[in-house]
Amino acid sequence: MRVTLAQTSPKLDRSNLDDVVTCIQDVQVNSDLIVFPELALSGYLLQDKLFEDAWLLNELKIFESLSEKIDIVVGAALQDGGVFRNAGLYYSKGKLVCKHIKVHLPNYGMFEEARYFEGGDKFESFVASSQKISMLVCEDLWHKSVHQELITLNPDLIIVLVASPARGFNEKTLDIQNKWYKIITDVAKECSAQLLFVNRVGFEDGLGFWGGSCVVNSSGNITHKLPLFKQDIQTFTIEE
Repeated sequence: MRVTLAQTSPKLDRSNLDDVVTCIQDVQVNSDLIVFPELALSGYLLQDKLFEDAWLLNELKIFESLSEKIDIVVGAALQDGGVFRNAGLYYSKGKLVCKHIKVHLPNYGMFEEARYFEGGDKFESFVASSQKISMLVCEDLWHKSVHQELITLNPDLIIVLVASPARGFNEKTLDIQNKWYKIITDVAKECSAQLLFVNRVGFEDGLGFWGGSCVVNSSGNITHKLPLFKQDIQTFTIEE
């Protein structure tokens, strides 16, 4: 299976849609699946801009047609009735196959997602391209109870969409990078599943996002990794 990790730098406006579409068109011939970060269509620090920039699902039908040639995973701020959702969307074979609503919304320190978003209430698995898949958004994976749910769901592939700001600088790495890599390698090994971790880069209002997107195999080893702090889009072949 050929997977593309799209480590992008979203802007705080709706122009991200055109950028994402262009990226998909550039790789669709040579890739089976492309994964973008959390809130890739929206930017992270939307706050009150949600009222202007959050998407309705019917505004994203372009992904249905594009997914005839390549499976697409993208993060978006969605307007859902009278509330807003932080969601991961999976499109395949012309359809929206899964809409995962971020369950655990951080609301501490630099984070205030629960002030703007309504959280989801479930984790699930679904089948796409002959694989059983589970999809999570960022903070979801920081909860041990979710790890247990994933083990029960028993997916072949776990996809994690992330917007993680850089913090805890040291001489060689970032503390937050080390913490994330520990989590994702443990989860992949616990579930005996491949895992795709896609984190954004770029800056918003003083926050810098560190990237470091990677592929983890079912033994818990990182097999492919993108650079820190640099927008990058690469395609890798992984075992199914």
